[in-house]
Amino acid sequence: MSFHASRPSWRTVLLASVFAGVIAAPALAQTTAATEDEERREDVVIVTATKRESSLQEVPFSIGALSGEDLQRLGAGSIEDIARNIAGFTVQNLGPGQSQIAIRGVAAGQIVRDQPGVKEQVGVYLDESATSLSLFTPDFDLFDLNRVEVLRGPQGTLFGAGSIGGTVRYITNQPDLKEFGGHAEVGFQAVEDGNLGGSIKVAANAPIVEDHLAVRVAAYFTRYPGFIDALRENAPVANDVNDGQRFGVRAAATWAPTSNITITPRIVYQEVDTNGFNREEVFNLFANPNTTTRPPVTFSDRQQFLLLEEAFRDRTILADIVSVFNFGPADLTLVSSYIDRAILVSRDASALTGSVSVDLGFPDAAVLLPSNLIDETDFSQFSQEVRLSSAEDGRFQWVVGGFFTVSDRDYTQVLPTPGFDAFTDLVLGAGTSAAVANGFGADSPFNSVLPFDNRQFAFFGEASYDITERLTFTAGGRYYNFDEERLITTGGLFANGDTLQFDETSSSGFTPRFLISYDLNDNLTLNLQASRGFRLGGVNDPLNTPLCNPIDLQIFGGFQDFDDETLWNFEGGVKSQFGPFTFNSAVFYTDISNLQVTLDAGSCSSRITFNVPQARTIGGEFELAVTPFQGLDVSIAGTVQDAEFRSDVVDSTGAIIGGIADGNRLPTVPNLQISFNAFYSWRISEDAEAFFGGSFQHIGTRFTQPSD
Repeated sequence: MSFHASRPSWRTVLLASVFAGVIAAPALAQTTAATEDEERREDVVIVTATKRESSLQEVPFSIGALSGEDLQRLGAGSIEDIARNIAGFTVQNLGPGQSQIAIRGVAAGQIVRDQPGVKEQVGVYLDESATSLSLFTPDFDLFDLNRVEVLRGPQGTLFGAGSIGGTVRYITNQPDLKEFGGHAEVGFQAVEDGNLGGSIKVAANAPIVEDHLAVRVAAYFTRYPGFIDALRENAPVANDVNDGQRFGVRAAATWAPTSNITITPRIVYQEVDTNGFNREEVFNLFANPNTTTRPPVTFSDRQQFLLLEEAFRDRTILADIVSVFNFGPADLTLVSSYIDRAILVSRDASALTGSVSVDLGFPDAAVLLPSNLIDETDFSQFSQEVRLSSAEDGRFQWVVGGFFTVSDRDYTQVLPTPGFDAFTDLVLGAGTSAAVANGFGADSPFNSVLPFDNRQFAFFGEASYDITERLTFTAGGRYYNFDEERLITTGGLFANGDTLQFDETSSSGFTPRFLISYDLNDNLTLNLQASRGFRLGGVNDPLNTPLCNPIDLQIFGGFQDFDDETLWNFEGGVKSQFGPFTFNSAVFYTDISNLQVTLDAGSCSSRITFNVPQARTIGGEFELAVTPFQGLDVSIAGTVQDAEFRSDVVDSTGAIIGGIADGNRLPTVPNLQISFNAFYSWRISEDAEAFFGGSFQHIGTRFTQPSD
């Protein structure tokens, strides 16, 4: 069952934030202006993109990073705020907890809420724990982060199946074993033609046993401003219906019984609640300029029409433990992670149900019935990673490991429409509604239950060797094996009437990566990379055949499952640092095979995913940062890219299906994206800093779906 009647909304945000440096000890602040000056001159950002610590400039492929200080200055509170300031990184904002990510143009359109079998294209990690879940990747708060890393290009070798476009890593501040400290942040947000929002966030660190045991806790609350207004049936306009809130807590403890052992358990709890969706309508079955039996309606900007209120709820619990054992020349790292999520999406589907009722010849009174589509997802996942990595300096550096994950995802949909059964029996014959119910309740023309079981294991390794003092060669690979099983039961007039239909899919493969890095001098490095990535396939839901006309049934009836999506990425880059200037750039070409694309299956009121044989992206990105004098930081980041299909997809008559034609643009991807930031800061006391500045971002036009 599907419902999507929107085009991307836009908003202008005026952001003001106050950062309160309530520091109880110098561990969380620069102790002197001299120390601050020295660290700013060094400007070294340490990242773990290769699963070993290295500076940002030493990573031999394209990576963007924002430090915790950067995030504070930008007032960043979500992954969309990060994307505005990282080259090659785009987010389609579908609301808190529902944003969709693309890196370097590797995208196939919006994944909609009732496609639980579709996998993610960008991996998202909170420290060492994978948290990606197709459309519903958790929108974690960015407070008390050490940094955010965006690894561009496929990262299948070290980060697995969900990273075909790249990987985003939220790296939190870890418990400090030596110093007490804390900080707080208060923010205010106003949206053009919307209401007000704000946030309050606090974090504290406390050593329990110095050098051996410490705890760190961060808590946050954010109120999202709304900016979408809803026209309602025989009621005043409801303003700012997409407002909401997020609150959560992260609590971690670090235990170091010896200098060679560190164990860090953690618990994360977060809830997101919104009262509506970022949907802007230009046409609605009940509200449009062409009606003759109802008052005509022309929508203004950022408006929608509702018969029923809508809501989104997301409760996320993450528990993980990271253990590191140093054996002199090598480190052994164990990562155990468990995630449990409960997601509710409640939508006004009256226009959908009404349009089907029109097709079935139901009377006007049936067409006007309010209809509520309720999607619920219960998801749990356990993951275990074991890896061994080199721990000493030398010409040869390496990491090897194994990964295992098992997940269960129960997805249900119901469409309560009070009074619908009476019209069904009136038009189609007495007893019809009961005959098609298939065990589901009354007055719900569509119902489905889909439990998924997922198993995956992998072995990976990567090694680097300094051929000379300036030339380094890196090679790596990952073998993966994946199995997915699914049952589906459906009922109601719109449904196919399946009962415990069993489907499964499986795949295995190998993804290599090769890198060459050459230091022209101490300040300039050239990098070349060839890497392969993969995205797991899946099984489509059965078409709602009672609603399909013969032509659509013939066109879309053969897409039962879809294969793994794979790609090869080729890139060349330069990283340089001269005095106050840092300049990194890269050009890339990505050849995509079996791109997974989703289309509406015409009259079937279904969505199907299938493979497009060939697509490609090509482009370039750059990031420039300069500190012309102490206190002033200026940066600019930009991407120019061209992403398009390289195959036609046609029906039996030779007609193009859904806009998938050789040369057409891939959806979600802008051709141009650029951002500019300038901030000036100064120290007002030993433990506090003040700053002001501004940001400008431009994101070019983009499509939501290929058919657009």
